[in-house]
Amino acid sequence: MKKILNSTTWLLAFGFMGAIIFTSCKKEETLTPINTTTTSSDTDPVQVAATQQAAAEEAETEAQFDDVFNITASMNKSEVGEDLGVNANVSGLSELGSTTTNPARCFTVTVVPNIPNVFPKTVTIDFGTGCLGRDGKYRKGKIVSIYTNPMSVPGAKVSTTFLGYQVDSLKIEGTHISENTSTTNMQGWKAVVIDGKVTNVNTGRWIKWNSTKNVLQVAGNGTPHFPMDDVYKITGSARSVNSGGGTWAALVTDPLIKKFSCRWIVQGTVKIVKNGNEAILDYGDGRCDNLAVIIINGIRHIITL
Repeated sequence: MKKILNSTTWLLAFGFMGAIIFTSCKKEETLTPINTTTTSSDTDPVQVAATQQAAAEEAETEAQFDDVFNITASMNKSEVGEDLGVNANVSGLSELGSTTTNPARCFTVTVVPNIPNVFPKTVTIDFGTGCLGRDGKYRKGKIVSIYTNPMSVPGAKVSTTFLGYQVDSLKIEGTHISENTSTTNMQGWKAVVIDGKVTNVNTGRWIKWNSTKNVLQVAGNGTPHFPMDDVYKITGSARSVNSGGGTWAALVTDPLIKKFSCRWIVQGTVKIVKNGNEAILDYGDGRCDNLAVIIINGIRHIITL
């Protein structure tokens, strides 16, 4: 069986819940209708602007918690003396800070207990008053993660909370839980965000976020060196509210199918509810293309992903 997240294909599969909401909501105002009937909510410029801003906030929030997942997955021997993550530096964390202007690492990592193979283990990453990353992000504050086992072990969980943690102008709060749900013949991963909140400290705008995301590799498990046959099944849900009074919810009603060999989701449906208005997003019948159908007020629209 392949190590969990030993390739970037897993990281690509994991970012789709935010992409679902962002794509569907952003496209509402640029749909090509199958018939010519439209509604006022499709054309109202105020509603369009509010939708665009809320959708961008939604995608940005998801990206912040995906970044937390990547950081916890990067806690390996070079960082903490033993492999707690997935045997890969998937976040670039060890390269934070410019080697030309700051050759010393600008964050510290504390492990308690600092004894190999003793769990649970608490890992605190302290960025202090600020740390500029190779990815261009400026982080400060602390990330505190409790590992029940190395992340590559089926059943392992990592629970992460934040102490004054900020990425650029975004303050991150809440709890992020990762769980290895793999079986003997199938890789799997689950990520849950509980009472997440992302606040822009410059504007005061915030978004509160709760989500559950499950990813299973349903094909290609037996060929670890040949990713082209990898297929992932994605389920989950997300709900949020923002400081502008917008409410959002997304539920995968038929599992989403993502093939490594195709850039887009090829199958599955998502129910999306925005401020009480419901839409259905249908990704198709398994063929690899950049088209999907969204149904709003009973009207089918073709969208380009």
